[in-house]
Amino acid sequence: MTDGIPHPRRIVIAGGGTAGWMAAAAIARTLGRTVDVTLVESDAIGTIGVGESTIPPLVTYNRLLGINEAEFMRATQATFKLGILFDDWKNIGDRYFHSFGLTGKDHWSAGFQHFWLYARTKGYEQSYDDYCLELIAALQGKFAHLPDDGMNYAYQLDSTLYAKFLRTMAEGDGTKRVEGKIAQVDLDGESGNIAALVLENGTRIEGDLFLDCTGFRAVLIEQALHAGFDDWTHYLPCDSAIALQTENVRPPVPYTRAMAHDAGWQWRIPLQHRSGNGIVYCSRYLTKEKALERLLGNVEGEVLTEPNVLRFTTGTRRRQWYRNCIAIGLSGGFMEPLESTSIHLIQRAVLRLIRMMPLGEISARDVAEFNAQQDADALQIRDFLILHYKATERRDSPFWRQCAAMPIPDTLSQKIELFRETGRVFRKDEELFAENSWVQVMMGQGITPRSYHPIAEKLPDEELAKLLGTIRDNVTRTVAALPEHGAYVARYCGASTQTARG
Repeated sequence: MTDGIPHPRRIVIAGGGTAGWMAAAAIARTLGRTVDVTLVESDAIGTIGVGESTIPPLVTYNRLLGINEAEFMRATQATFKLGILFDDWKNIGDRYFHSFGLTGKDHWSAGFQHFWLYARTKGYEQSYDDYCLELIAALQGKFAHLPDDGMNYAYQLDSTLYAKFLRTMAEGDGTKRVEGKIAQVDLDGESGNIAALVLENGTRIEGDLFLDCTGFRAVLIEQALHAGFDDWTHYLPCDSAIALQTENVRPPVPYTRAMAHDAGWQWRIPLQHRSGNGIVYCSRYLTKEKALERLLGNVEGEVLTEPNVLRFTTGTRRRQWYRNCIAIGLSGGFMEPLESTSIHLIQRAVLRLIRMMPLGEISARDVAEFNAQQDADALQIRDFLILHYKATERRDSPFWRQCAAMPIPDTLSQKIELFRETGRVFRKDEELFAENSWVQVMMGQGITPRSYHPIAEKLPDEELAKLLGTIRDNVTRTVAALPEHGAYVARYCGASTQTARG
């Protein structure tokens, strides 16, 4: 007994980094003395540390943990993010913006795109973009917090500093950190569960639940338990990346850039103290040497770090929770970073585990439900990523010709063709990406609906003009009053150079 709590559940986290410390911080803060949390990591093992761009659910995650936003942003050198600017995806020279905001005003029976599509038939030429506050603010380099959460945003941050920030918090809430490398995973001969982790120095760490946060190595879930892996390279052919950091040469913009090239794409993510850069590519069409040469020839500012070369296989673990082990982060699978979902998938797994934390014996029903929900997340994100490669007019390289010709899942085909024929998009089962995300990307990639909902024709011409004009004027007026993003960040959460050095 501990303070009236019989046998606090022993949770052992293998690996630190963003995944390990996000899990430790959330579990320790939420469950308190009902759990005993131990995290094992080795300073000698590096972390991937390139997950710098996030999506809006992280704002909610930090709020759930009671994290002060300005303090967190100062500690992680963060800037605000309103979406992603896509260059050269539909075709060379084309660009579009996937924002985090709503566009226009939906009717319960039909999304705003239907009214916009109808207006096009009446001679209106205004871009769909003009009706989205976050999109226009991003392109003008503006940002501010608005009343009633009137601006949807995420963060661009240093994930290594985020892990450090969460470690301080988790240890303050009772998490014990053990330094050392895992030499062996001991299994219980009768149940097949993990009984303990044995470190190189002989220390044995026993537990009830084990979280695998060992990254691509998947030391527990795969090396020890052989949970299996579904490879999605046939849908998402990029398998390599090179990341490096550069000095900032201009004030940071409130968005990430994703610039397509003939064998993949390149990212640029502005933080307060530097910019994160990387190239993602298919090694079948581009060598590591050529990729690095292309990246170095395409960055802004002085290079601050040695290139970090990564090889990956896009896909997912067949069982994210297997026996008494739960995969968190890269050990559970990898979605290439095109839509900044890596940290989000850590967050989803951690919060899902907390909701399903067993009191006594692990329930097979909990495990099945957890895995079903994790699979649904992965499949929905997979389809959204495939959309960017499949829906393209580019035929200028073997890579893009392969993407345009590849078969796609029926679930994605249905979504694309439904939108092409009717302009409709439906969100299912707490799907991460909202209807407007699909609309922005599909239209940005060149898919234009052939029809619209008949309710749009119910509006007389003068009401249609008033609706569109009012929305557009509100966006224009609001953005005009916003401060410049870099100046707002400096006032709200400006970090010192000492913090920048980590």
